[in-house]
Amino acid sequence: MLDVTPLLTAVERCADRLRAMPQSALTRGAAAGGLALARELARRSQCLEFPGRAPRELPDAGVFAVGDQLAVAGHDLAEALRTAGTAAELAEAVALVEAAEAAGNGTLRGRR
Repeated sequence: MLDVTPLLTAVERCADRLRAMPQSALTRGAAAGGLALARELARRSQCLEFPGRAPRELPDAGVFAVGDQLAVAGHDLAEALRTAGTAAELAEAVALVEAAEAAGNGTLRGRR
């Protein structure tokens, strides 16, 4: 079993940042970036949990729910990786979340 703590830490940090953002920052692109990241994490977890089945797309629940969606998708992926993933897949997921957080375009920072 993999230690998925680095992924959970990165996901929670991003999710908390999104939850704390004002509506203006969320609508300027932070929510869209967070949703894109949540969708990718959800896609990866579904591919691990249900190989051979096409993943379903995470729905858009609105700008105020995106932080929670990211947290849930991240935790789902962490559990899938813990039981059926590889160290390389875990490292890729952590890098993806950290890259989204550090993106110069402000996607998860609420800036443009």
